[in-house]
Amino acid sequence: MPELRTDVLVVGAGPAGSAAAAWCARQGMDVVLADQAVFPRDKACGDGLTPRAISELNRLGMADFLSGCARNDGLRAAGFGKTLLLRWPGGHWPDHGGASPRRRLDNAVRDIALTAGATPLEGARALDAQVESGRVTSVHFRKADDVTTVHADRIIIADGAKSSLGRVLGRQWYRDTVYGVASRAYIESERHDDPWISSHLELRDDEGTLLSGYGWVFPLADGGVNIGVGTLATEKRPADINLRSLLATYTAARRDDWKLRGELRDFASSPLPMGGAVSGIAGVNWVMIGDAAACVNPLNGEGIDYGLETGRLAAELFADSASQVRSNFTTSWPEILNHHYGQAFSIARRLGNLLTVPGFLTAAGPLGMRSTPLMRLALRWMGNLVDESDHDTAARLWRAAGRASLRLDNRRPFGIAA
Repeated sequence: MPELRTDVLVVGAGPAGSAAAAWCARQGMDVVLADQAVFPRDKACGDGLTPRAISELNRLGMADFLSGCARNDGLRAAGFGKTLLLRWPGGHWPDHGGASPRRRLDNAVRDIALTAGATPLEGARALDAQVESGRVTSVHFRKADDVTTVHADRIIIADGAKSSLGRVLGRQWYRDTVYGVASRAYIESERHDDPWISSHLELRDDEGTLLSGYGWVFPLADGGVNIGVGTLATEKRPADINLRSLLATYTAARRDDWKLRGELRDFASSPLPMGGAVSGIAGVNWVMIGDAAACVNPLNGEGIDYGLETGRLAAELFADSASQVRSNFTTSWPEILNHHYGQAFSIARRLGNLLTVPGFLTAAGPLGMRSTPLMRLALRWMGNLVDESDHDTAARLWRAAGRASLRLDNRRPFGIAA
């Protein structure tokens, strides 16, 4: 049984895990970056990059990669008889977004980590972990016909929404809080260079029933588009829909407008835990990041930006604790995530819950689409393009709403007790 030893083991080589591995390696730590896939590999995703994601990719030194990606000026929002063009708000954020197929994006971020010095462990599925008094001392991987054991001082778990290693370590996903289900595919389009990502806020199923979700068309730089549908649900109000059928219906409705050619390909779907609706995401020497920690925005389904950010934050935490004789991340890591995302996630998932209430979207949708300024504000809030350095009225209002929402939560994001 082969064995490895490292300072930091990162389980999962998507954007979150690879960003974490890159930042850890750049700070002088020995890093093993493990993933059950062999790269390049695909991932179910809308492929959109918000200005938050663009900012983090630039921070990683990926400007050259971004120059080859689709670039967009903002959102074309359609629904309830209206179509609005809503530019990204800019400010201290980049004034543009982008899009890249995950096969290309994930491989590129992983290459950044390997260039920084991380050691790859491909085709290795995490089976189990050795845990002693809350400390993970090693993780066992199935690789082909062998079992490989990696011993590590600290562990970062970035193995996605379902997080198989998270289940082993006791992560709990609370489905009474709003979550998403989504599907996407690719198709050729004569409008693949359109400068706007498009979202249809009036999403209906085969029978014409209005759903609490949206459809999207994201232009790519390869002659096609990423087209998809997503809807929100809770344990009380589950999404009882056939995603493949819904996506086919949505594609047929967009075919003429987007000059779509050929048939859908590479259909993929995924559940999306959102808004930090998890607990058990850290231990004495380990943390969960990205989708594994439910760092997905309930209002737009975006997770790439939070994955990249939480990877950097985890590396910073590990660097700060490297000189300490003994660290314990059990409570400090959820508190860090709550500091950065708690207010926004709390109010966003509260609003997301409202969208699942029958009749709410029917009443609120047409009202919102009547006002371009209101929708511009909604784009900023829904994209969480507000941080502590923003002091304008809209930012103060969003933060105040978040603080009030946290006070009303019975269970705050990331399992923090109210």
